[in-house]
Amino acid sequence: MDYPTPTVWHAGTDLINDHHVKRYHIARDGKPIEPELEAAAYAMVPDMLAPLDGTPPAAFTVLFRTRTGLHLNVYSWYWDNVLYGKFAVGGAPILGSPDEDPGHLVPLELQLIGCVYELDVVVHERSAWIRHMLMTQAPDMDAYLGDVLPTGLAGLPDTRQLS
Repeated sequence: MDYPTPTVWHAGTDLINDHHVKRYHIARDGKPIEPELEAAAYAMVPDMLAPLDGTPPAAFTVLFRTRTGLHLNVYSWYWDNVLYGKFAVGGAPILGSPDEDPGHLVPLELQLIGCVYELDVVVHERSAWIRHMLMTQAPDMDAYLGDVLPTGLAGLPDTRQLS
């Protein structure tokens, strides 16, 4: 099956509700996500973060502009080594969106955690969390926040070698 591999890039890091949040974007054409869609998605992030539980407050988001709409995945570190996830979708009625407007995001009710392209970010962030927060004498939030997935093709690990 010929399935075009999208591009992923780090889109910045913010402090939101006391969480350090790394932002990633994915797009099939590699073009920036439209500012109004990005704003609609990121307005939802504060309500999608895990409650503070003593784990260093960090999270990462994946905002994916697909042919079927806009997908926002918010993953927060929780209980030291667990990912807490909440998801939203806009413009994809097949997934529960009320209409085809990608800027009209609603919480995703299906029990999904991400597509193969979004999971590329999860794999990187898992390893970065282990390297900088769990397998060190003391957690190093600055090192974790600085360890971002490089811009490139998203998807299966071997696709990174194609870029």
